[in-house]
Order: sequence, then C-alpha cells, then structure tokens
Amino acid sequence: MSQDAQQRLLMTIDETRTTLGGISRTQLWKLSKAGEVTQVNIGTRAFFTVKSVEQYVDRLAGVAAGAA
Repeated sequence: MSQDAQQRLLMTIDETRTTLGGISRTQLWKLSKAGEVTQVNIGTRAFFTVKSVEQYVDRLAGVAAGAA
C-alpha cells in the first residue's frame, strides 16, 4: 500500500475538535452548517474530511496574513 493510501481521509468529531484547537461541538457544527468544513456520515457516525479541515485552516491563515 502506498503512503498516500495510508494517509487518513476522515477524522472523528473529537479528532476534528482537537485539530482545530479544542473548539466546542457547537462551534464545529456551526462550521459544518456554514460549509467551512465537510461532514460525511458512515452509517450513524459523523466524520469530517481531513482535506476540508486543512483548507479551512489555510483560509484562516490567509486572512490572518492579509490583516498583518
């Protein structure tokens, strides 16, 4: 299996919250509803795509860099 195939594509709710600095579940759901991060469901479990979380952080960094 290639290294790319081994890279995780999804994070759990708690992993996503931790990755985003320990934000609350409510804030995470607000980001999801606003389309800032992408939620997917497998059965009854909710996950967030690693790619969408990385893109969200990149957008935040870009705004911060532009404000400086």
